[in-house]
Amino acid sequence: MRVSELARRTGVTVRALRYYETVGLVVPRRRANGYREYDPISVRLVEHIRSLMALGLSVEETRPFVECLLSGADSGDVCPASLATYRRAIDQLEQRITQLAEQRDRLRAQLDAAAQLRMQAQSGRRRAIAAVDPVRLVGAELPDLELVATDGSRVRLRALGQGRSVLFGYPLTGRPGVDLPEGWETIPGARGCTEQACGFRDRHADLLKAGAARIYGLSAQSSGYQREVVHRLGLPYPLVADPRLTLAAALGLPTFDAGEMTLYRRLTLIVANGRVEHVFFPIEEPAGHAEQLMQWLAEHQI
Repeated sequence: MRVSELARRTGVTVRALRYYETVGLVVPRRRANGYREYDPISVRLVEHIRSLMALGLSVEETRPFVECLLSGADSGDVCPASLATYRRAIDQLEQRITQLAEQRDRLRAQLDAAAQLRMQAQSGRRRAIAAVDPVRLVGAELPDLELVATDGSRVRLRALGQGRSVLFGYPLTGRPGVDLPEGWETIPGARGCTEQACGFRDRHADLLKAGAARIYGLSAQSSGYQREVVHRLGLPYPLVADPRLTLAAALGLPTFDAGEMTLYRRLTLIVANGRVEHVFFPIEEPAGHAEQLMQWLAEHQI
């Protein structure tokens, strides 16, 4: 049997057969013309080597089984050396399992400790971000913070520009194929971010005509996440990222926890001359909030 025929019948590559020959496992005879000729038993040898390697044995560890078959045994598994190889492989696996179990337990302990530290940090942050009544923010000066916007600019909150600026905070927008936090549908005020963002998109020109000089969305999501939302929804206004909730900490804006995240509660600030002129909170109907805002602007023309 030529090497190509053996490779076809056993499903291994010629290169693998050459390697088995090199290490002395499956050795062909040399014909007078120099060609390799494999005996019929080579098929059984190669198939047994493949099955043993599928169980995790190395090529060298298959040697006792090959020698067992070559000795005339009906199976490569019945010889004492083969049985000893099985036992040794099992012992090694059990040692490895013990080591992996110990490693898993150490990782679990580390995770528990890290989770405890995170809970303590979140607890401290919640104390720092006190539950201030947002309506009492009217007249408050915005902090001198700079946040990154999806258009690449850095938005300085105390210097948003002339006229009225609309800064609407929202928890988070979903993304296709990405699960929302567990229990999201049951959290009061969590749902409706996409509808609200699209409402501001659809009435953007009308809001500007009504007296808004500029509009920003604000969330604790990363700027990269927000850029995908702007592109997918076709938003004509930028979103501003505040993943560390720095504005919430400075003004005492309301937040809530969802799984591992702390997020902004939905509210809208009307800002003029660096100060809060009006606050919308709570916002009961996110999808209709753009209409609500437009009506307020029409009633409070400067």
